[in-house]
Parts: sequence; structure tokens; C-alpha cells
Amino acid sequence: MKTKAIALLSGGLDSILAAQQVKEEGVEVTALHFNNPFSVSPEGQKKELLGKISNQLGLKLNNEALGKDYLSIIKKPKFGYGKNLNPCIDCRIYMLRKTKQYMKSSGASFIVTGEVLGQRPMSQHHKALFDIEKESGLKEMILRPLSAKLFPETIPEKKGWVERNNLLSISGRSRKIQLQLADKYKIKDYFWAGGGCLLTDSNFCRRLEDIIKIDQLNLANIELLKVGRHFRFGPSFKFIVGRDEKENQKLDYLKKENDYLFKPIDQAGPTGLGRGKINESIKELCTKIITRYSSGDQDFKIRITNDKEKIDEVYKAEMPENNKYRSFII
Repeated sequence: MKTKAIALLSGGLDSILAAQQVKEEGVEVTALHFNNPFSVSPEGQKKELLGKISNQLGLKLNNEALGKDYLSIIKKPKFGYGKNLNPCIDCRIYMLRKTKQYMKSSGASFIVTGEVLGQRPMSQHHKALFDIEKESGLKEMILRPLSAKLFPETIPEKKGWVERNNLLSISGRSRKIQLQLADKYKIKDYFWAGGGCLLTDSNFCRRLEDIIKIDQLNLANIELLKVGRHFRFGPSFKFIVGRDEKENQKLDYLKKENDYLFKPIDQAGPTGLGRGKINESIKELCTKIITRYSSGDQDFKIRITNDKEKIDEVYKAEMPENNKYRSFII
């Protein structure tokens, strides 16, 4: 019977090459991908590309969504944040603990990752990687084929499930060796490295800090953070304005029953989505912001609707005075 392993497949080149290398050792590899709410790439796009990748590698692919329990480490990570709100070490520990459960249920004997020593300053140095192994309860059970020779032998190597001499000693941020291997294996479909996580984006993190501060961190609100211009009117009301037709459509899609939708009537302009407790002065300010970002003349009207309260109101468009609306931008 073949030895089995679970390979964490992000869709990046390193994780693909790691899975391929272990597969070539005669190990039966199953891929596991975590759907992260902070991913830059839309889930539909990711799903399509991951399907191509797993088919090319000849691997069965499992998907695991990171849900509410994952958000708790965003609020207060044990190992702290990187430059922005990226708790890279805690995030890795969380995923590996989840993978450990898959390993037990599937009969796998070890885990494969595409980590490269020194590639990421916060989470891919020796101490961090050893801390991750210890905290996840997977000491010597994580094989990193691309940098394996720079680490002590793991159980898969000691047991002879993989041959250490066939593994690599890549370190640092250069991609030269990985690109050569991609050419060798004819791997063309993969996500490019860098910028894949919104928690490394300072603008996104400013919005994220805003909802954490008022204790509104949830999956629905995270989706809204990815769209439009954001305005905060006190702790109880948030307003988002679409920047183009695609974002206007996304706001329509993300709208909940108790949200307020602002739309110009017979005039090109953005959709606005309000979430929270509203009053007349906030409605007036929101309509002025819609006017500010609309094109053409100002002689038009804006419709405000709310499905739950069955509101359908029309306001006259009016330009905000002296750019005062800017003080509410997040």
C-alpha cells in the first residue's frame, strides 16, 4: 500500500512544485485548499484555476472554507501581526491544525507544504517554522520539499517514504529555480506570488480595523470591505459607494434585506449601500455623496430603498458643501 500525504495547495507555484515532487517519490498525494475570505482573487476564478492545477497534477482536490472561528485569530493573534494586519504565523498554525484532521481521516502519514526558507520575512524563517510545527502538533510531520535539505530530517525522510537526496535546498526570495522546475514539469497554470492576501494591503486593513473596533467583524462585512469607497458615520452606520458598474452590481448582490440602497434616477452614477442605523441627516449626507461621484448635471433624483422597512423614498440630488464628506472617508 502506498504511503499517503496531504499537500496544502494554495495555487501558487511553490505549493504546486512541492506536491509534484512528493508525488514523484511514489507517495499518494491528496491536495487541500483553504478558501480564505481575505484572498485577493475571486473564489470563482480561484476554483477554475485550482481545478486546472489539480487535473494537471493528477491530484484529488479538497476545499475547506475558513469560517467564523478563523476570524478570532485576526482579532488577537498569539504571534502578532506583520507589517499590517497579517497574522501569518497564527494563520499557518490554524490551517495546519485543520490539515491534521484531514490527515487522520484520510489515513495520510504526513503533510506537504510549499514553504521556502527565507521567502517571507515573518513566517518563513527557522524559528517561526519550528514554532508553527510545535503549535500545530505536527513536529517532524511537515515536509517542505523545496527547502528540505536546510532543515533537520523529518519522519517521511527517516522512514524512507521520500528520498532526502531528491529534495531541494532553495532559500530566499529568488524564483529562478522554481521557474526552471515549472518549465521542466510543463507547469503553466498557477497564481503569481506576492499580494495574494488582503491582510497585507494597508488600505484594506484600515477598513478592517474600523469594523474590528466596533465589533462587527464577520464574513458578510468582510466581503463589503473589498468593494467601493467607504464612509463611516459614527459607530452605527457604514456607507459604501461603487466606483464603476462592476462594483455597483456587486453592491446590489451583497445587499441584505435591512440595508439601504441609494441609486440615481435617470442619471449615470454610483450605487450606494448603507448598513446600520440611519436617520434623516445621514440620508441627506449619503445622497450628497452619491451626487459628488455622479456624472453629468446635478438636476436629478436619488431613490433610497430598504426591503425590510419597505422604504421607497426619493431625494433631490445636491452637491456636498466644501468637500466636508471627505472627513467620513475610511
